[in-house]
Amino acid sequence: MSQVALIVKIPALPGQRAELAAAMAAGLETAKGEEGTRYYILHEDAVDADVLWVYEMYENQEGLAAHGGSEAFKLLGAAMKPFMGGRPEITFTNPIGGKGF
Repeated sequence: MSQVALIVKIPALPGQRAELAAAMAAGLETAKGEEGTRYYILHEDAVDADVLWVYEMYENQEGLAAHGGSEAFKLLGAAMKPFMGGRPEITFTNPIGGKGF
């Protein structure tokens, strides 16, 4: 089965991006130990001060399902909620090549 990746735009409440990023710290640590997770990288938007981005890549669909169904993921959502300015926008992609692939 092929790898799957997500690009996720996460809006923060105005002026709360740093707090939202801090709330995500535990999730970043948890992802380091997830079996099927290749990348789970948090980014600040270079232009919009109220947006974070997450790039995620999984070995396969099962890796994505394990991440999304974990207790840690549920706790992460609860930690982020007070600082979020709306629903995340998720784009699913299928990597086809490049450095690090």
